[in-house]
Amino acid sequence: MTFPSVLKIHATYQEPDYDCPWQARTPGTGTGSGIVLPDGLILTAAHVVANATFLQVQKTSNSRRQVVHVEAICHDADLALLRVEDAAFLKDVPTLALGELPSLRDKVLVCGYPIGGNEISITEGVVSRVEVQEYSHSQRSLLAVTVDAAINSGNSGGPVIQDNRIIGVAFQSLEDAENIGEVIPMPVIKHFLEAHRRGVEPTIPGLGLSVQYLENAMLRKHIGLPENKTGVLIAGVHFGNSGWGVLREGDVLLEINGVVLDNDGTVVLEERYRTSFLGLSHKQFVGDKLPLRVWREGKEQTLELTLQPLRYLVPRSRYDVLPSYYIYGGLVFQPLSRDYLCTWEYWQQNAPQDLLDLYFQGYPTPECRQVIVLSHILADEINVGYEGMEHAMITHCNGRRLGDLRELIDAIESAPKLLELTTRQNLRIVMDKAAADKAHTQLLRRYRIHKDRSDDLA
Repeated sequence: MTFPSVLKIHATYQEPDYDCPWQARTPGTGTGSGIVLPDGLILTAAHVVANATFLQVQKTSNSRRQVVHVEAICHDADLALLRVEDAAFLKDVPTLALGELPSLRDKVLVCGYPIGGNEISITEGVVSRVEVQEYSHSQRSLLAVTVDAAINSGNSGGPVIQDNRIIGVAFQSLEDAENIGEVIPMPVIKHFLEAHRRGVEPTIPGLGLSVQYLENAMLRKHIGLPENKTGVLIAGVHFGNSGWGVLREGDVLLEINGVVLDNDGTVVLEERYRTSFLGLSHKQFVGDKLPLRVWREGKEQTLELTLQPLRYLVPRSRYDVLPSYYIYGGLVFQPLSRDYLCTWEYWQQNAPQDLLDLYFQGYPTPECRQVIVLSHILADEINVGYEGMEHAMITHCNGRRLGDLRELIDAIESAPKLLELTTRQNLRIVMDKAAADKAHTQLLRRYRIHKDRSDDLA
């Protein structure tokens, strides 16, 4: 059995350097897999082509490579579409139709080019689980299929096939387990393809909520939830997200678009699988109106919100974008992000604990939309004595509460004679503004930095 529509992808990529955000890391190379769809586009995993500077594909039948470009990408769902530069390259390549969500114990084939091999590898596996899983590429919790076929480096982006139909895309392995692979299922893939067809943003929206499950009977009684109602208690509504201004702390979320939530936060998907209500995320698009049922102030109410991209206080992994940064007086500022935390080896153990707490527990508010970090201090007479304050969170400038990096820049550049920065621990950095302005250009030249801020802040 052969599948000539399964291609090998060769990627050259260059990742940004969050340790020195004004520069990029050394370029690298990698390989992955993809499959030609009936419309001539190539479906693969987003992490195969993330931060790519040059992409090529190769057929099993010959060694000639063809240049391809990213047509569409959704990092949330770890999916991408590629278009070949020369359409003749795929002439006469037979393609497979799209299938549906498989059932438990169904046999499937995982196809691709693991460990960089030049010959296609086809392994057989069995579907063992269908539920919400965390996608390692984006840290989003979305529907996934688990199979007992190994998915190794190079397999990523390759198709999972059942009865000559594509029923998923291989994208990650389960850590600390053998021969356990994760597959992006067709409902998520079809959402991505439909977004591309419509020309709408492929980002998967989110509600932006903190919730508490209501499995405890005394808790349900305390909040006044009737015995015939089930749902989850809203503990927080995050600023800038879909639920802001519509939902409230203390609401009980009963239904999402007609789907009833159980007290443990689960719903029934496809009339077959019980999993987290986050598995509903791929069913709508950014900008869609979403009806909800809530229990509020002793009665059931119907609400409607407009879906937005999920926004975090500390952004999760980002791709195909450059870091935001600002440099003044040798002080390097940037928003706290997972990418910045990952500059520490074994970052979940070794990064500063207060920053980790904000990553895992923090959420945006009107007063704090970003966490501003003093990531480096470029040594100079103007900042002597402040060396130990690297990685501190900056909260105020001259007494002004800072909500994001743009507000910091405005506060610094409009400061009068004295500049005073305050950290979350109430430590202070004080500079003479005139002296800092004078040292600024010299510092940039000394450390070979071409611009004192990223393009998005210019």
